[in-house]
Amino acid sequence: MNILTLDIGGSNIKAMILDKAGVPLSDYKKLETPAVATPANVLNTIKTLVKDFKDYECVSAGFPGYVKKGVIKTAPNLGTGQWKDFDLQTALAALLKHPAKVVNDADMQGIGVVSGKGLEMVITLGTGFGTALLDDGVLLPHLEIGQQPAKTNRTYDEYVGQKAFERKGKEHWNERMKKVINVLKTVFNYDRLYISGGNAKNISFRLDDNIIIVNNRDGIKGGAMLWKQENEKG
Repeated sequence: MNILTLDIGGSNIKAMILDKAGVPLSDYKKLETPAVATPANVLNTIKTLVKDFKDYECVSAGFPGYVKKGVIKTAPNLGTGQWKDFDLQTALAALLKHPAKVVNDADMQGIGVVSGKGLEMVITLGTGFGTALLDDGVLLPHLEIGQQPAKTNRTYDEYVGQKAFERKGKEHWNERMKKVINVLKTVFNYDRLYISGGNAKNISFRLDDNIIIVNNRDGIKGGAMLWKQENEKG
């Protein structure tokens, strides 16, 4: 079973075909997320992006917001209210004519990179601030920590997201990230923390031994793990 895996982000939409073990079978391709990121525009971009992809039997997609059984509840970094209660899972299955699964993007990254031992946390540093929690490799209920207050008038998305990085600069942003990691360490007492996303490379301070920076492409194999877990349930 080959899986077309999509990573829908605030800046880019990425795609790759994986085998059932998560090994890439195609090049990694991407297109910019449309400036007006309505469901219709995002689906049209996906259609263009994957037009040359062939030989896959199912689809996985990571989405930057709260996803409940394939239905989008929030899309804070896409800037449109049209996503609320949009059934992206059904829409993707209809568009691509294959069964589809849609989960939060950090959750998909998480099941692709963790060791599967103990309580592990994944954070993604991109347009916003994504998080996933896994216990012995099993996804725990998703928490939209990025939408929680980091300060009185700023969410974590606003405190360490891309706009904050551009506005405050690398040095100030790193000081904020130190504070964020200290909060996560205290609140979650994780065994390991994985840091992914485009801004992970900008971390310049020394990390604890149980904190690991991972590549976005490592996480995309979570698209295969989604279907592996489904098959194990069945």
